[in-house]
Amino acid sequence: MAVLGGKWKPLIVYHLANGPKRTGELRRLVTNVSEKMLIQHLKELSDDGLIRRIDFQTVPPHVEYELTDFGRKLTERLAPLCEWGTHHGAEVARIVEKRIKAA
Repeated sequence: MAVLGGKWKPLIVYHLANGPKRTGELRRLVTNVSEKMLIQHLKELSDDGLIRRIDFQTVPPHVEYELTDFGRKLTERLAPLCEWGTHHGAEVARIVEKRIKAA
């Protein structure tokens, strides 16, 4: 949990499991994340060695993010959790809705 703490990091890692993504692609895939939070989490994941930032040194800037071997090993462990979430999506949505109403 030390490296995946935060609301958006597991989703970022999940989407990178299918291959490298540009920042804009990740912004579209990880819905409702702010630009600031996305950039912050990408930097932290990179600093922690889960993802690699690839800067193509072009104008306009072209930057991609991909999983490192360390990050790929983590996704192998996250896959069953993602499957559980998909299987129980409706129940999870009810729990989230209940929490929002209670807040």
